[in-house]
Amino acid sequence: MMDRYIRRLLLATALGACTAASTITSSRAGEPAFSDYGEAPEFSGIERWLNSDALSVRSLRGKVVLIDFWTYSCINCLRTLPYVTRWYDKFKDRGLVVIGVHTPEFGYEKSARNVQLAIGRNGIRYPVAQDNQYATWKAFDNEYWPALYLIDRRGHLVLKHFGEGSYDETERAIAALIDTATTEAGK
Repeated sequence: MMDRYIRRLLLATALGACTAASTITSSRAGEPAFSDYGEAPEFSGIERWLNSDALSVRSLRGKVVLIDFWTYSCINCLRTLPYVTRWYDKFKDRGLVVIGVHTPEFGYEKSARNVQLAIGRNGIRYPVAQDNQYATWKAFDNEYWPALYLIDRRGHLVLKHFGEGSYDETERAIAALIDTATTEAGK
């Protein structure tokens, strides 16, 4: 188990920067280029929702959605959380929905009480899905903590980022999707 974890961690570190660079690139100076990875998978096997009633990807169509796969004892996840919570605060009134998918690495991270304490400690006010059985993790074909997935208003996955970093690029991508949705709604 630990060898598998170390291999994934090393691979995430090595590939994360490459993946981030390839999925968050600029089509023109400062503008993010998006890929269409197809329709985003549905949340599945969620044990409980914290900070929210149950949600579905389908019910969020028409919104820009940021999914953050994290676990509360992962230092890389903890370093990413301030950015995710700031994006939530900055863009929630403009149509961004942020959902944390807490997928535990260790057994003690499966405790709803521990997850709730971590949510409070980290000032998370957006919905968190507790994915103890890795069903949503597998649906997204995810392999990393942290991992960010950006879904456009059509419900299509358009950006993936694994690991830390690319915060400015991710924020520009969120803003671009929101601005596009706002512009098109005003037509």
